[in-house]
Amino acid sequence: MVMHLAPRKPASRALRALCAVAAVVLLLGGGWVTGALLTNDFTISMLLTAAWVGILGLGCLLLVRRRREMWPVLAAFAVTATVAGTYLGSQTLIDDEVDEDVVEASPRPAPAQDREPSPAKPAAPANVLLAEGRFRSLGHETDGVAKAIEVRGGRRVLTLTRFETDNGPDLRVYLSAAGASQSSAGEAFRDLGKLKGNVGDQQYEIPRGVDLGRFSTVLVWCRAFSVGFGAAPLRAG
Repeated sequence: MVMHLAPRKPASRALRALCAVAAVVLLLGGGWVTGALLTNDFTISMLLTAAWVGILGLGCLLLVRRRREMWPVLAAFAVTATVAGTYLGSQTLIDDEVDEDVVEASPRPAPAQDREPSPAKPAAPANVLLAEGRFRSLGHETDGVAKAIEVRGGRRVLTLTRFETDNGPDLRVYLSAAGASQSSAGEAFRDLGKLKGNVGDQQYEIPRGVDLGRFSTVLVWCRAFSVGFGAAPLRAG
């Protein structure tokens, strides 16, 4: 007796679309886990992410070899991997240089009883240096000087001068409280915004109400991979 197997029913359009979406979610979600959760070492996280992409890509390829109609899954994976890889590559390998005209400041004047009398009273400086510190490297080589400055009218700004670090995705500038390190943004922090460039002079507004006595460390933080690139402890000027 000869048995005839029924032809395999092709996957429905809805199932193919669902699997394509699943491939994108697995790619991005798995990349976030391997890049941001498993380790704080930037190099290891990139290697783990590359391994995850390779494994998932191989799985999509094998699926399409068995079921030709599932080609949208491989297409969705390929497009997402290309876009994500291009973004990460441009954010990591290419320097983003800036050259802002940052404010300058003089140290805060000493109290009157500590100053020697002078025949003429000098004019008060327009900008006052509140605190400054030099960057030290954490996860990546970082150098430069950070200064908190009070400008005319009471507004405060943070300047980074002679600044240089490695480039990376989603770099932020934080004012951090105690505990900032390569693997931690500290017990609390205030986000001053996206790092404008990994090389060059730049300036950021310090929001009103931020206590520089508590939030006294400038931290360059990679939010995508949860890694501190460099930190500058601020000391009163």
